Amino acid sequence: MLMSTQANRYAHSLLKARAGGTLHPLLTANGPLSADDAYDIARSLLTVRIAQGETPVGRKIAFSNRKVQQMYGKTEPIAEPVWTTLFDSSVEFALDNTAVHKLMKAQQPRIEPHIVFKLARTPAPEATLDNLADSLEWMAHGIEVAVSPFRNWEFDAADAVAAFGLHRQLIVGEPRMLSRQGRHRLPDVLAAGSLSLSKTVTEGSQLCAAGFGQDLGGSPLHALLWLHRQAQQQSGFTPLQAGEIIATGSWTNPQPVQRGDVWSTAFGQLNVPGLTVCFS
Repeated sequence: MLMSTQANRYAHSLLKARAGGTLHPLLTANGPLSADDAYDIARSLLTVRIAQGETPVGRKIAFSNRKVQQMYGKTEPIAEPVWTTLFDSSVEFALDNTAVHKLMKAQQPRIEPHIVFKLARTPAPEATLDNLADSLEWMAHGIEVAVSPFRNWEFDAADAVAAFGLHRQLIVGEPRMLSRQGRHRLPDVLAAGSLSLSKTVTEGSQLCAAGFGQDLGGSPLHALLWLHRQAQQQSGFTPLQAGEIIATGSWTNPQPVQRGDVWSTAFGQLNVPGLTVCFS
């Protein structure tokens, strides 16, 4: 079990590296670090950031995509999703589904396309998939700028949890309000959806990655159900609450980005507009 003083030291060290845009040694290189230890560090970060004036507005799930899980893990593949808190300072809404993001001090930035939900009501503790769908106010497409303070994006799951869930910024597109009928069909609609992630190049547009909603444990709504159950089991964190924004996980393997890049997304079989993000 990690001592609270050590969790605080790790938290402040990671915050310092983030502020300076520098890399950080792997936490697991210092010895075993359990999932509970990593979330203790996350709790310390939550306390510090609130004290600094930031406001929690939701959560972000990482590694809910089963295909992506197998691509990461220094000692062994990542076996289950992880999550982190989203703050008001790291969530923005894109105007006309277009945004500009400055990469200054970004630690090895990559791009991840998500489906984002907003909770209209607090889910009941024993909520089912259908109950969770009924608790939603809207869904939207989101692009996350993910970062890793660990060299070459090599880390274990506990490192990723402690390092802000690898989160830097969430850019949310136009929200689509969900009707009663739409919420009822949501799991199947999302599971059937596909997404393409492209980069603008001299010759036009280059397809760099593609993904499917079913890869996120069945659908992005299944990922939300996992988070709902997980948050209830972890002491020191509140269960999901009405008003929270939830980024449910990347549909593709995170793609490296750099200044000057222009990236765009498009969905198939899903009535949600894509996003364009310019990096400077």
